[in-house]
Amino acid sequence: MEAARQYSVHEAKAHLSRTLEQVATGEEMAISRSGEPVAKTVPLHTRAKRTERGSLRGQIHTRKDFDGLPDDLADAFGMLS
Repeated sequence: MEAARQYSVHEAKAHLSRTLEQVATGEEMAISRSGEPVAKTVPLHTRAKRTERGSLRGQIHTRKDFDGLPDDLADAFGMLS
Protein backbone atom coordinates (compact mmCIF):
# COMPACT_ATOMS: atom_id res chain seq x y z
CA MET A 1 0.00 0.00 0.00
CA GLU A 2 1.47 3.32 -1.03
CA ALA A 3 0.60 6.41 1.00
CA ALA A 4 2.32 9.70 1.62
CA ARG A 5 2.47 9.09 5.37
CA GLN A 6 2.07 6.15 7.67
CA TYR A 7 0.82 6.38 11.25
CA SER A 8 0.40 3.79 13.93
CA VAL A 9 -3.06 3.31 15.40
CA HIS A 10 -1.93 5.15 18.54
CA GLU A 11 -0.57 8.13 16.56
CA ALA A 12 -3.69 8.32 14.39
CA LYS A 13 -5.94 8.35 17.48
CA ALA A 14 -3.80 10.87 19.35
CA HIS A 15 -3.64 13.30 16.41
CA LEU A 16 -6.94 12.58 14.66
CA SER A 17 -7.83 16.23 13.97
CA ARG A 18 -4.43 16.95 12.43
CA THR A 19 -4.43 13.80 10.30
CA LEU A 20 -7.97 14.53 9.05
CA GLU A 21 -6.87 18.05 8.06
CA GLN A 22 -4.03 16.55 6.02
CA VAL A 23 -6.43 14.15 4.32
CA ALA A 24 -8.88 16.98 3.62
CA THR A 25 -6.13 18.83 1.75
CA GLY A 26 -5.61 15.85 -0.55
CA GLU A 27 -3.04 13.70 1.22
CA GLU A 28 -3.50 9.99 1.62
CA MET A 29 -2.20 8.15 4.65
CA ALA A 30 -1.92 4.63 5.94
CA ILE A 31 -2.68 3.47 9.46
CA SER A 32 -0.63 0.51 10.62
CA ARG A 33 -0.82 -2.01 13.41
CA SER A 34 2.44 -3.63 14.48
CA GLY A 35 4.15 -2.04 11.49
CA GLU A 36 1.73 -3.55 8.94
CA PRO A 37 -0.66 -1.19 7.08
CA VAL A 38 -4.28 -2.08 7.84
CA ALA A 39 -6.19 0.97 6.60
CA LYS A 40 -5.82 3.81 4.16
CA THR A 41 -7.50 7.20 4.51
CA VAL A 42 -8.24 9.12 1.34
CA PRO A 43 -10.08 12.40 0.72
CA LEU A 44 -13.73 12.15 -0.28
CA HIS A 45 -14.91 13.88 -3.41
CA THR A 46 -17.46 16.53 -2.63
CA ARG A 47 -20.84 16.28 -4.22
CA ALA A 48 -22.42 19.05 -6.21
CA LYS A 49 -24.81 21.13 -4.16
CA ARG A 50 -28.17 21.31 -5.88
CA THR A 51 -30.59 22.88 -3.49
CA GLU A 52 -33.49 23.66 -5.76
CA ARG A 53 -35.08 22.90 -9.09
CA GLY A 54 -33.46 24.70 -11.95
CA SER A 55 -30.06 25.00 -10.27
CA LEU A 56 -28.42 23.96 -13.58
CA ARG A 57 -30.45 26.39 -15.68
CA GLY A 58 -28.25 27.93 -18.35
CA GLN A 59 -25.52 25.31 -17.93
CA ILE A 60 -27.04 22.53 -20.04
CA HIS A 61 -27.65 23.04 -23.74
CA THR A 62 -29.46 20.85 -26.25
CA ARG A 63 -28.34 20.96 -29.85
CA LYS A 64 -30.87 22.24 -32.36
CA ASP A 65 -30.64 19.01 -34.34
CA PHE A 66 -31.54 16.90 -31.28
CA ASP A 67 -34.35 14.47 -32.00
CA GLY A 68 -36.86 13.34 -29.42
CA LEU A 69 -36.54 9.97 -27.73
CA PRO A 70 -37.56 6.88 -29.67
CA ASP A 71 -40.98 5.59 -28.54
CA ASP A 72 -39.61 2.46 -26.86
CA LEU A 73 -37.16 4.51 -24.79
CA ALA A 74 -39.74 7.16 -23.94
CA ASP A 75 -42.12 4.38 -22.85
CA ALA A 76 -39.42 2.88 -20.63
CA PHE A 77 -39.18 6.25 -18.85
CA GLY A 78 -42.97 6.50 -18.57
CA MET A 79 -43.13 9.45 -20.93
CA LEU A 80 -45.80 8.02 -23.25
CA SER A 81 -49.41 7.95 -22.19
